[in-house]
Amino acid sequence: MDSFELNKVAGAVLGTLLLAMGSGFVAELIYSAKPAGSAGYALPEPQPEAAGAAAAAAKVEPLPVRLASASVEKGTGAAKKCAACHSFEKGGPNKVGPHLWGVVDRQRAHESGFEYSAALKEKGGTWTYDELDHFLANPKTYVPGTKMAFAGIQAPQERADVIAYLRSLADTPAPLPAVEKAAAEDKPAQ
Repeated sequence: MDSFELNKVAGAVLGTLLLAMGSGFVAELIYSAKPAGSAGYALPEPQPEAAGAAAAAAKVEPLPVRLASASVEKGTGAAKKCAACHSFEKGGPNKVGPHLWGVVDRQRAHESGFEYSAALKEKGGTWTYDELDHFLANPKTYVPGTKMAFAGIQAPQERADVIAYLRSLADTPAPLPAVEKAAAEDKPAQ
């Protein structure tokens, strides 16, 4: 191919590029973009919590009262979401989390064969009913730094059902806390 042919090919390529860019500039001059407007529907603004809602949330029954009316059968069903990470059988294996047989009144972060987070080891103590209730409500808030990636159980009665089920997972279940004593503690002094 001689140089004249190469010049024709290069001119054709450059001419095509100029035509493409030029048509884009011309299109922008002819057509102007319109604002999109409001697509869909307007979402309501979040309302601050009313005093009534806060008062209703504060009127959660004490744990001993909830445990007295708790259902082991409902707790068994509610604890199925825990089965992905925990085993419930006596002598069961540790999975992502430790096995939960006999967890009520068990020393916290001392189950052999499981590596607990440093935060849970520092917390120490035993898994009492009250401790389990707070932990199951929101593990990340109750023990910041825990490895447990569970959002928690928001419904107080569902937590009590799960705790009743966990209580049943023992050769000798721990005694339930007294209802009368907890109710007397919650009454304001006159």
